[in-house]
Amino acid sequence: MINASEVRLIGADGENIGVVPIQKALQLSREAEKDLVEVAAGAEPPVCRIMDFGKFLFERTKKEREARKSQTKIEVKEIRLRPKTNEHHRGFKTRDARRWLLDGMKVRVTVRFRGREITYPELALEDLKEIAEELGDIAVVEQAPALEGKTMSMVLVAGKPTKKKAAEGEAKPEKAPAAAPATPEAAN
Repeated sequence: MINASEVRLIGADGENIGVVPIQKALQLSREAEKDLVEVAAGAEPPVCRIMDFGKFLFERTKKEREARKSQTKIEVKEIRLRPKTNEHHRGFKTRDARRWLLDGMKVRVTVRFRGREITYPELALEDLKEIAEELGDIAVVEQAPALEGKTMSMVLVAGKPTKKKAAEGEAKPEKAPAAAPATPEAAN
């Protein structure tokens, strides 16, 4: 299927044979019992290579398979709450989210509003912040809480908080209260 009259030929071992007529290139490929494959059609003259095309395709698909294997697929899990979800039930869902985050998955926390609950989005925002604080030791907020229609959601991703956030979370040393006098006479 090569239409050029002359081609730049690369041998079966990778050596550059040079510019040869197409008939000679086909003859060399038959002698080597391999295929003549056009590698760069846009070059002047086109570049062709003598190779085993079936083996080439097999190795290429094998490399693609290996590349797909090494890719990490991040799964997004979701926990759904309502503004009236009590702390006990929220604890179950938070425990599941912790397990998923430790497995390397992302977690979307969604609060769904029904009816007039939408008029109090601050309740859902407070719930989402509490969940983020509970999971703050292993997760970072990737997408801040946002209201979309009748749902408010945020996305958590596994990872350690930055130094700045960790410093804010540490307990600050408080000043010790002044020692009270032991006897009432010492107070005067």
